[in-house]
Amino acid sequence: MKITAVRAHLLEHRLSVPFESASMRFDRRLHVLVEIVCDDGTIGWGECLGPAKANAAVVETYAGWLIGENPLETEKIWAKLYNALRDQGQRGLTLTALSGIDIALWDIKGKHFGVPVSTLLGGRFRESVRAYATGSFKRDGVNRVEDNAKEAARYRAEGFHASKIKIGFGVAEDLQVIRAVREAIGPDMRLMIDANHGYGVLEAIELGRKAAEYNIDWFEEPVVPEQLAAYREVRAKQPIPVAGGETWHSRWGMKEPLETRAVDIIQPDLCGVGGFTEARRVADFASIHGVRVVPHVWGTAVQIAAALQFMASMVPDPVRTNPVEPILEFDRTDNPYRQAIVKTPLEHVNGVVSIPNAPGLGIEINRDALAEFRLKEA
Repeated sequence: MKITAVRAHLLEHRLSVPFESASMRFDRRLHVLVEIVCDDGTIGWGECLGPAKANAAVVETYAGWLIGENPLETEKIWAKLYNALRDQGQRGLTLTALSGIDIALWDIKGKHFGVPVSTLLGGRFRESVRAYATGSFKRDGVNRVEDNAKEAARYRAEGFHASKIKIGFGVAEDLQVIRAVREAIGPDMRLMIDANHGYGVLEAIELGRKAAEYNIDWFEEPVVPEQLAAYREVRAKQPIPVAGGETWHSRWGMKEPLETRAVDIIQPDLCGVGGFTEARRVADFASIHGVRVVPHVWGTAVQIAAALQFMASMVPDPVRTNPVEPILEFDRTDNPYRQAIVKTPLEHVNGVVSIPNAPGLGIEINRDALAEFRLKEA
């Protein structure tokens, strides 16, 4: 069994209403999928987190080292590709591109052996997970306070047990949003806040102290990811649990945050941390240091499927009669191809998502949708 082709598929949707996080503006949704083809006809699919065009270019660079390789040798290939570009990139696009490739290889491996990826990772502890709704960005042309409150109330009505809202636009305004959302969803629905590293240390501490009365589950990316000492200061000086890690790529990127307890909750992204191969190492490392794992998810159904397979295999920590179960980040923002690219959408029912049990990622790609949403510009 040999790899014969590696392809990157760029997908695009222009937004009718652009939106912003504290650190980024979106006027379109642009994602890249990785397709790996084998000589026996087996095809695997993966996805990369981050700038789609740049990821596609790195995937094409890696392709030269992949042709002719045995796709089942995931550890060997991971080490080979990482080492090929390690002098120029131990973090960033080299890892996000490698992540998409690794996910596709595990998809192939599962299809070859006729089992879901979760079985290959050690077994399925669960067949479904509760999802939390991610949305509540700052949308153009609307009152942010009212808009976020209405959006969160809609998630509650749809059956979600939790929602995450975007902050980082200024302490006073953010507190208005948090207060309005809490009033809209009531006292029993879980609420998380995500600053997308939009604050400085003092602002983050002030916000955390003042927002704590609204019963916040976690405070995500309060400061820029390079400032690990700042993370530790924010964690020490305000009462809300701190989360982060979607941009800490590979086991080496996770080492200091975990060893120094910079966060209470670590958020590896399967499409950025290094794929399944590296995410399982990060989960083990987090367990050693008593840090909870909640994967970050921001992409298409390919990424959702990968996250679900990984979450199915996550060992309860600790193992007990009623363990703390992982929860799935479920993007609710405008992206019509998110589910259209698979023949059977991975949707929720009353805030719960079933984990596919078919071989590999457990999904079938809809090539008509790939053609419909293919990036038209060069």
